[in-house]
Amino acid sequence: MDTVQKLKAGFSLDLGALKEPLGFIRVLEWVFAIFAFATVGGYSGETHFSVKCETPIANQPTNPMFSYPFRLSAHPYKITACNGSQSNDTFLQGDFSSSAEFYVCVGVFGFLYCTVTLILYLGYQNIYRQTSRGPIIDLVVTAAFAFLWLVSSSAWAKALTDVKWAVNPNQLIQTPGCEGNCEAGESASVGRLNASVIFGFLNLLLWASNCWFIYKETPFHKDPNPPATMEEGGAPEP
Repeated sequence: MDTVQKLKAGFSLDLGALKEPLGFIRVLEWVFAIFAFATVGGYSGETHFSVKCETPIANQPTNPMFSYPFRLSAHPYKITACNGSQSNDTFLQGDFSSSAEFYVCVGVFGFLYCTVTLILYLGYQNIYRQTSRGPIIDLVVTAAFAFLWLVSSSAWAKALTDVKWAVNPNQLIQTPGCEGNCEAGESASVGRLNASVIFGFLNLLLWASNCWFIYKETPFHKDPNPPATMEEGGAPEP
């Protein structure tokens, strides 16, 4: 209870921190972290191809589905022949869950860290700058997240390229179940996933650039124009 009371007593809301680069960029990081993991998590897509049949029998459509975390081999589908019979379960090929889950994990933890530091910036600015420990820890964690955004965004960009290849209708019609009698349909809409890669690299840029502004809060940063002293020949104030 004493700790809670001390936190309440030390809280002093100051929105002026949002006008400084330190707070403003942190808000952007918070927003873009949400965009990053939200565009990947919960995604579900569908690709299309069909079995060619002689008229007047209509082509038999097949619509394989896939979704986050892009463990494609977990999504079976059946190919319907012209006589109405269905093949055994056919599976999409590939498992890209590690890259997708790593990317989403970085986004979620980045969002949580931004939330905590924004509370610190806006409500406990005096505590944050009271000692050098707060800015130093903030600098180290922010630099670590910049590195994680680089790794996770690069890995996810490569995985997304592989996902798009694996669910491409032109690729799927070459499966044994089609036996050369299928034609490609519409590809799955992956615009949301393409945007997620962009958000990932935007986060990298934001977190990397924010390191400079946090660095200026640490004792490692030296003031380029220190005030003149009497020993250095500075004029005394009247």
